[in-house]
Amino acid sequence: MTTTASSTPCLKNVRAEARRRRILAPLAGLLLAWALLLTCLLPIAVAQGRVVPSVTQMRLEQADDGVYLTAAVQFELPSLVEEVLDKGIAIYFVAEAEVFQERWYWTDRKVAQVTRHMRLAYQPLTRRWRLNVSPVPITGAAGFGVSLNQNFDSLADAMDAVKRVGRLRLGDVAEVGDEPLHQVVFRFRLDTSQLPRPFQIGVVGQADWNIVAERSAKLALEKQR
Repeated sequence: MTTTASSTPCLKNVRAEARRRRILAPLAGLLLAWALLLTCLLPIAVAQGRVVPSVTQMRLEQADDGVYLTAAVQFELPSLVEEVLDKGIAIYFVAEAEVFQERWYWTDRKVAQVTRHMRLAYQPLTRRWRLNVSPVPITGAAGFGVSLNQNFDSLADAMDAVKRVGRLRLGDVAEVGDEPLHQVVFRFRLDTSQLPRPFQIGVVGQADWNIVAERSAKLALEKQR
Protein backbone atom coordinates (compact mmCIF):
# COMPACT_ATOMS: atom_id res chain seq x y z
CA MET A 1 0.00 0.00 0.00
CA THR A 2 2.83 2.40 0.76
CA THR A 3 4.48 1.77 -2.62
CA THR A 4 1.24 2.37 -4.54
CA ALA A 5 0.48 5.60 -2.71
CA SER A 6 3.92 7.04 -3.32
CA SER A 7 3.96 6.17 -7.02
CA THR A 8 0.63 7.81 -7.84
CA PRO A 9 1.84 11.45 -7.50
CA CYS A 10 4.93 10.59 -9.59
CA LEU A 11 2.76 9.13 -12.34
CA LYS A 12 0.61 12.24 -12.30
CA ASN A 13 3.70 14.45 -12.59
CA VAL A 14 5.00 12.48 -15.58
CA ARG A 15 1.65 12.75 -17.35
CA ALA A 16 1.44 16.48 -16.63
CA GLU A 17 4.95 17.03 -17.99
CA ALA A 18 4.15 15.05 -21.13
CA ARG A 19 0.95 17.08 -21.63
CA ARG A 20 2.89 20.34 -21.18
CA ARG A 21 5.46 19.31 -23.75
CA ARG A 22 2.74 18.40 -26.26
CA ILE A 23 1.24 21.86 -25.84
CA LEU A 24 4.54 23.77 -26.00
CA ALA A 25 6.06 21.85 -28.91
CA PRO A 26 3.83 23.43 -31.61
CA LEU A 27 4.32 26.84 -29.99
CA ALA A 28 8.11 26.48 -30.07
CA GLY A 29 7.93 25.46 -33.72
CA LEU A 30 5.78 28.49 -34.51
CA LEU A 31 8.21 30.83 -32.74
CA LEU A 32 11.11 29.32 -34.66
CA ALA A 33 9.25 29.80 -37.94
CA TRP A 34 8.57 33.45 -37.11
CA ALA A 35 12.25 33.99 -36.25
CA LEU A 36 13.35 32.49 -39.56
CA LEU A 37 10.80 34.59 -41.44
CA LEU A 38 11.99 37.80 -39.79
CA THR A 39 15.59 36.88 -40.59
CA CYS A 40 14.67 36.53 -44.26
CA LEU A 41 12.55 39.65 -44.42
CA LEU A 42 14.96 41.98 -42.66
CA PRO A 43 17.47 42.21 -45.55
CA ILE A 44 14.58 42.72 -47.99
CA ALA A 45 13.21 45.58 -45.89
CA VAL A 46 16.64 47.20 -45.79
CA ALA A 47 17.04 46.75 -49.54
CA GLN A 48 13.62 48.29 -50.16
CA GLY A 49 14.61 51.34 -48.13
CA ARG A 50 17.81 51.81 -50.10
CA VAL A 51 18.98 50.51 -53.46
CA VAL A 52 21.94 48.21 -52.92
CA PRO A 53 24.81 49.36 -55.19
CA SER A 54 25.34 46.93 -58.05
CA VAL A 55 27.05 46.61 -61.41
CA THR A 56 24.24 46.14 -63.90
CA GLN A 57 26.20 45.99 -67.15
CA MET A 58 29.65 45.03 -68.42
CA ARG A 59 30.80 44.94 -72.02
CA LEU A 60 34.21 44.27 -73.54
CA GLU A 61 34.84 45.81 -76.95
CA GLN A 62 37.69 45.77 -79.45
CA ALA A 63 38.42 48.98 -81.33
CA ASP A 64 41.18 49.92 -83.76
CA ASP A 65 43.25 51.46 -80.96
CA GLY A 66 42.73 48.88 -78.24
CA VAL A 67 40.33 47.02 -75.94
CA TYR A 68 37.75 48.93 -73.93
CA LEU A 69 35.39 48.08 -71.09
CA THR A 70 32.01 49.74 -70.65
CA ALA A 71 30.09 49.29 -67.41
CA ALA A 72 27.00 50.64 -65.69
CA VAL A 73 26.45 51.00 -61.95
CA GLN A 74 23.15 51.39 -60.11
CA PHE A 75 22.90 53.13 -56.72
CA GLU A 76 21.18 55.99 -54.94
CA LEU A 77 23.04 59.00 -53.61
CA PRO A 78 22.08 59.32 -49.92
CA SER A 79 20.66 62.64 -48.77
CA LEU A 80 23.60 63.12 -46.41
CA VAL A 81 26.02 63.02 -49.34
CA GLU A 82 23.81 65.44 -51.29
CA GLU A 83 23.94 67.87 -48.37
CA VAL A 84 27.73 67.78 -48.48
CA LEU A 85 27.67 68.49 -52.21
CA ASP A 86 25.26 71.40 -51.73
CA LYS A 87 27.80 72.98 -49.37
CA GLY A 88 30.33 73.10 -52.21
CA ILE A 89 32.41 70.13 -51.07
CA ALA A 90 33.47 67.78 -53.85
CA ILE A 91 33.03 64.01 -53.65
CA TYR A 92 35.09 61.40 -55.48
CA PHE A 93 34.36 58.10 -57.17
CA VAL A 94 36.79 55.44 -58.39
CA ALA A 95 36.15 52.83 -61.07
CA GLU A 96 38.71 50.14 -61.80
CA ALA A 97 38.85 47.06 -63.97
CA GLU A 98 41.19 44.09 -64.22
CA VAL A 99 41.49 41.36 -66.83
CA PHE A 100 42.91 37.96 -65.93
CA GLN A 101 44.21 35.10 -68.03
CA GLU A 102 43.11 31.78 -66.59
CA ARG A 103 45.84 29.17 -66.09
CA TRP A 104 44.95 25.65 -65.05
CA TYR A 105 48.47 24.95 -63.77
CA TRP A 106 48.89 28.11 -61.68
CA THR A 107 47.05 31.15 -60.35
CA ASP A 108 45.40 33.43 -62.90
CA ARG A 109 47.68 36.04 -64.46
CA LYS A 110 46.64 39.69 -64.55
CA VAL A 111 47.06 40.95 -68.12
CA ALA A 112 45.45 44.39 -67.91
CA GLN A 113 44.35 46.96 -65.36
CA VAL A 114 42.85 50.45 -65.59
CA THR A 115 41.56 53.00 -63.07
CA ARG A 116 39.33 56.03 -63.52
CA HIS A 117 38.95 58.80 -60.93
CA MET A 118 35.90 61.08 -60.93
CA ARG A 119 35.42 64.31 -59.01
CA LEU A 120 31.92 65.77 -58.71
CA ALA A 121 31.37 69.28 -57.38
CA TYR A 122 28.70 71.98 -57.38
CA GLN A 123 29.61 75.39 -58.86
CA PRO A 124 27.61 78.03 -56.91
CA LEU A 125 28.43 80.89 -59.30
CA THR A 126 27.13 79.11 -62.39
CA ARG A 127 24.68 76.88 -60.48
CA ARG A 128 25.94 73.92 -62.45
CA TRP A 129 27.56 70.61 -61.62
CA ARG A 130 31.08 69.83 -62.81
CA LEU A 131 32.43 66.32 -63.29
CA ASN A 132 36.18 65.85 -63.72
CA VAL A 133 37.48 62.52 -65.02
CA SER A 134 41.12 61.51 -64.75
CA PRO A 135 43.30 58.36 -64.88
CA VAL A 136 45.08 59.55 -61.71
CA PRO A 137 43.76 60.87 -58.36
CA ILE A 138 42.45 64.41 -58.75
CA THR A 139 44.30 66.03 -55.89
CA GLY A 140 45.95 69.23 -57.04
CA ALA A 141 47.37 70.45 -60.32
CA ALA A 142 48.61 67.04 -61.43
CA GLY A 143 45.17 65.47 -61.39
CA PHE A 144 43.33 68.45 -62.83
CA GLY A 145 45.97 68.84 -65.53
CA VAL A 146 45.13 65.52 -67.17
CA SER A 147 41.41 65.48 -66.42
CA LEU A 148 38.49 66.02 -68.73
CA ASN A 149 35.50 67.93 -67.42
CA GLN A 150 31.82 68.10 -68.18
CA ASN A 151 29.19 70.50 -66.88
CA PHE A 152 25.59 69.55 -66.08
CA ASP A 153 22.48 71.54 -65.25
CA SER A 154 21.28 69.11 -62.58
CA LEU A 155 22.68 66.65 -60.09
CA ALA A 156 20.62 63.87 -61.65
CA ASP A 157 22.29 64.40 -65.04
CA ALA A 158 25.73 64.49 -63.43
CA MET A 159 25.07 61.26 -61.53
CA ASP A 160 23.89 59.54 -64.70
CA ALA A 161 27.30 60.31 -66.18
CA VAL A 162 29.04 58.96 -63.08
CA LYS A 163 27.07 55.70 -63.23
CA ARG A 164 27.84 55.14 -66.91
CA VAL A 165 31.51 54.19 -66.95
CA GLY A 166 32.36 54.15 -70.64
CA ARG A 167 35.49 53.35 -72.64
CA LEU A 168 37.89 52.21 -69.98
CA ARG A 169 40.94 51.41 -72.09
CA LEU A 170 42.51 48.15 -70.94
CA GLY A 171 45.31 48.02 -73.50
CA ASP A 172 46.11 46.62 -76.91
CA VAL A 173 44.64 43.36 -78.17
CA ALA A 174 48.08 41.78 -77.94
CA GLU A 175 48.24 42.65 -74.24
CA VAL A 176 44.73 41.47 -73.36
CA GLY A 177 44.94 38.27 -75.42
CA ASP A 178 42.79 36.56 -78.01
CA GLU A 179 40.98 34.00 -75.87
CA PRO A 180 37.27 33.45 -76.59
CA LEU A 181 36.37 34.65 -73.08
CA HIS A 182 38.12 37.04 -70.73
CA GLN A 183 37.83 37.05 -66.96
CA VAL A 184 37.02 40.66 -66.03
CA VAL A 185 36.67 42.13 -62.53
CA PHE A 186 35.07 45.58 -62.23
CA ARG A 187 34.91 47.62 -59.02
CA PHE A 188 33.23 50.93 -58.24
CA ARG A 189 33.32 52.91 -54.99
CA LEU A 190 32.82 56.26 -53.36
CA ASP A 191 36.33 57.31 -52.33
CA THR A 192 36.15 59.00 -48.92
CA SER A 193 39.95 59.17 -48.63
CA GLN A 194 39.95 62.27 -50.85
CA LEU A 195 37.47 64.20 -48.71
CA PRO A 196 38.75 67.02 -46.49
CA ARG A 197 40.28 65.61 -43.31
CA PRO A 198 37.41 66.63 -40.95
CA PHE A 199 34.91 64.85 -43.20
CA GLN A 200 37.08 61.73 -43.39
CA ILE A 201 36.88 61.46 -39.61
CA GLY A 202 33.15 62.19 -39.55
CA VAL A 203 32.14 59.58 -42.14
CA VAL A 204 33.80 56.65 -40.37
CA GLY A 205 31.17 54.00 -39.68
CA GLN A 206 28.38 55.84 -41.52
CA ALA A 207 26.58 53.53 -43.94
CA ASP A 208 25.54 56.44 -46.18
CA TRP A 209 29.13 56.78 -47.35
CA ASN A 210 29.60 53.08 -48.01
CA ILE A 211 28.88 52.98 -51.75
CA VAL A 212 30.69 49.95 -53.15
CA ALA A 213 29.87 47.65 -56.07
CA GLU A 214 31.85 44.80 -57.62
CA ARG A 215 31.25 42.24 -60.32
CA SER A 216 33.31 39.46 -61.88
CA ALA A 217 32.34 37.90 -65.20
CA LYS A 218 33.68 36.09 -68.24
CA LEU A 219 33.14 38.38 -71.23
CA ALA A 220 33.53 37.82 -74.93
CA LEU A 221 35.54 40.41 -76.83
CA GLU A 222 33.03 42.12 -79.16
CA LYS A 223 33.85 44.14 -82.22
CA GLN A 224 33.05 47.82 -81.74
CA ARG A 225 30.01 48.85 -83.73
